[in-house]
Amino acid sequence: MSQPYLNWFYLDFFHVGREYKSAPEWTVSVFALVCPPAQYLKNKCVCLIIRDDAPAVGDYIANYICKRINDFEPTPERPFVLGLPTGSSPIPTYKALIKLVQVGKLSFKNVITFNMDEYVGLPRDHSESYHTFMFREFFSHVDIPPSQVNILDGNAEDLVGECNKYEARIKAVGGIELFLGGIGEDGHIAFNEPGSSLASRTRIKTLAFETILANARFFDNDINMVPRMALTVGVATVLDSREVVVVVTGQRKSLALSKAIEEGVNHLWTLSALQMHPWALIVVDEDATAELHVKTVKYFRSIERVQDEVERTQAELKARGVMQAGAADSQSSSDSSV
Repeated sequence: MSQPYLNWFYLDFFHVGREYKSAPEWTVSVFALVCPPAQYLKNKCVCLIIRDDAPAVGDYIANYICKRINDFEPTPERPFVLGLPTGSSPIPTYKALIKLVQVGKLSFKNVITFNMDEYVGLPRDHSESYHTFMFREFFSHVDIPPSQVNILDGNAEDLVGECNKYEARIKAVGGIELFLGGIGEDGHIAFNEPGSSLASRTRIKTLAFETILANARFFDNDINMVPRMALTVGVATVLDSREVVVVVTGQRKSLALSKAIEEGVNHLWTLSALQMHPWALIVVDEDATAELHVKTVKYFRSIERVQDEVERTQAELKARGVMQAGAADSQSSSDSSV
């Protein structure tokens, strides 16, 4: 199983010679663990990345997902399983991912996707169904086979059975490698509204009035047109994924972010459940940090700054290792020819 690459909290001190046998004379250096071993994961904290605006957040997440998929090296027999959200927050990420596919840096041919949710009773071809949204905003623009797209059927005759089958399909493909999500103003993920069980699985959910009101903008601002129920993955479904990446943009979501980052786990703020996940990343814009303490923002910025320095050191060490290995090979060839 591949591990994520973000590792702000895992700097290790070791003899580089153990990793680069071509340079045993190198002593101790600060080095980033690119693929941290499993024993580090139990102490992983939520990582917060701050970017200037929503497009910058989208670019960051898209490049992150691109690297994760490419380094995973998916095949038809071993696909990369990706969880995806809907709504306005992930659109910049989808646009950036589409560009990466168009320039040949990324392919979804060996990627299987599972969407977070779908309205109950809304026809699949309705302009605001999440099935329509995903193909309009993303799937129709990338090279993913439609057979590898999984979206809950809100019109199934047996809705409970549909939810159970969805969980079974996720399990059948080996679980979700990376789940991308967004949040509402009250901190809900998917349709896991405040008060949702942290042990919940894919199920039928009645929407909170605040969610109906917020989603009315997609239905000509008519709350009477917004469905009252939805099928949604559960909090535990999300937490079972090997990595969770959440996008949070805009000042209206800043209170939810502060509750999730600066306070304890609370089922009234679903996003806070990420504190229990071994590998969670939240990428936000400046506006979303409005309710965070200044020291919190400074703390996470300082971690990222140190990580940048460590990665530069890592690149330099790798370059030196290659050069010294090449020099050693040349010397060996010369000795052999004498």
